[in-house]
Amino acid sequence: MTQLRIHDDFTRHIIVTPDDYQWVPSPMPGVERMMLDRIGDEVARATTIVRYRANSEFSPHMHGGGEEFFVLEGVFSDEFGDYPVGTYVRNPIGTSHRPKVGPEGATIFVKLHQFAADDKIQKVIHTTSNTWREGSVSGLRVQPLHEHKGERTLLIDASPNTQVDEHQHHGGEEIYVLNGTLYDEWGTYPKGTWIRYPRMSKHMPYTKADGTTILVKTGHLPA
Repeated sequence: MTQLRIHDDFTRHIIVTPDDYQWVPSPMPGVERMMLDRIGDEVARATTIVRYRANSEFSPHMHGGGEEFFVLEGVFSDEFGDYPVGTYVRNPIGTSHRPKVGPEGATIFVKLHQFAADDKIQKVIHTTSNTWREGSVSGLRVQPLHEHKGERTLLIDASPNTQVDEHQHHGGEEIYVLNGTLYDEWGTYPKGTWIRYPRMSKHMPYTKADGTTILVKTGHLPA
């Protein structure tokens, strides 16, 4: 059987804006998905935006390759707790849960089957109440979320009219724009844009009048 393959060439620079979104139904009623990259069918190495309608749920499932997600809208819930907007969650390989959301519904940005076998840390971080650190340049604040053997996940908040020096993504970089607008020499990225930069690529990001907050993952793309 042929596997579903979406943006599976990790040597390419990929940009998906909200204008490109194509929502597809999941196997469960009330749950839709926007597939950003995918190798596999229902069980897959995948990066996806998942949208739950009010009072919807997903069947119990195990995370065979780990699960990492960030709550974009509403309140995501499972048998272990409630996760409001801004919550970052890591569920390592072998964990399981049953998503079930309430009257607010929920939208999450989720990455599946992308954990190293020895990355066993489970995390729940409420970033809206977490402490920001000063970034590498004036106007930049950072919240480190996870790090494992060169792979890093972090939040970056850039004030209006902030310029970041050119830098190289030795292990690749992914960005999801949470608020505002990000710019670089390759394009303009409004809220809801997902960008993937291949290994060894370079860019020089900056902001204009609205600034931006972005979810960033580096050092994780396959060679």
